[in-house]
Amino acid sequence: MSNVTASTTGMRTAPIRSGFWLVVLGAALWGVDPLFRIILLKSLTSSQIVLLEHVVLFLAAAPVLWRHRAELKKIRLRQAGALMVVSWGGSAVATILFTKALSSGDLNAVLLLQKLQPIFAIGLAAMILKERLPRNFGPLIVLALAGTYLLTFGWTVPFGHVNSFISVGSLMAMGAAALWGGSTVMGRYLLGSMSYETVTSLRFILALPLLFTITSLEGAPWQVNGGWGSTSAIAINLLLQALLPGLLSMLLYYKGLNTTKASFATLAELSFPMTGILINWIVYHQLVTLPQLVGFALIWTALFFISNQQSKQAQAVLK
Repeated sequence: MSNVTASTTGMRTAPIRSGFWLVVLGAALWGVDPLFRIILLKSLTSSQIVLLEHVVLFLAAAPVLWRHRAELKKIRLRQAGALMVVSWGGSAVATILFTKALSSGDLNAVLLLQKLQPIFAIGLAAMILKERLPRNFGPLIVLALAGTYLLTFGWTVPFGHVNSFISVGSLMAMGAAALWGGSTVMGRYLLGSMSYETVTSLRFILALPLLFTITSLEGAPWQVNGGWGSTSAIAINLLLQALLPGLLSMLLYYKGLNTTKASFATLAELSFPMTGILINWIVYHQLVTLPQLVGFALIWTALFFISNQQSKQAQAVLK
């Protein structure tokens, strides 16, 4: 009898484990995103880049959504609200904030600040999805915030230097982390009644009206200097960015999220800043500073304790 129980438990945990690693892989592909985005920032504004990226994604997602159109009839008010958070917040506004942060600050600081995303996601998962908060969550948040301070300011005192704080891009990076954390929770909620293909498609398609509005209000000219060669390079970079860290990563991510708790998934997403920092080191020769390492260690410590407690909860449920 015990062998049957162990076998059943193993079968139940296998999809959970594979789902977790699909989230890890999808998030790791996000780390490649700055490689394309920084090149595009030389010719386009942040809003223009995100808009064009979503136009490409719309062309790829529309046929998928058409095949799953029957699911659209089942959407209710709460699901529509969750879709707005995922598409407008996570796909449109957060991506614009992240792109602006890349153009105005330390690349490593921007990427490392994404490690705050689990704090936002775990808190929201507790409120909305009723996932239990880890013990000592308050002190762990304080520890994570101390790490964030070091990532942003280093050893210096920031008072009276708000402009320099904003110029580093830290506020925008943290805003993106908060919106992506909320998007993780809302995405997990939606996957309770929709397929991951439908959620992925709607994430990109519903963001387009907002992006058109933001780009129009921005009033920046669509100018590409350098002739046909430059235009071709921009088109190739845009296509690769949309399809690799955009579409492919989100399909893997939502497929994995389908069998992964939001609080676990947001920890798996830490593969994103790790990949990004590695690329910054290899491609842009940006080394992590000592205060950033200390800040990173503090945030990682907080997340380690949260992850450890969540794993124990999952094992207790399976038993």
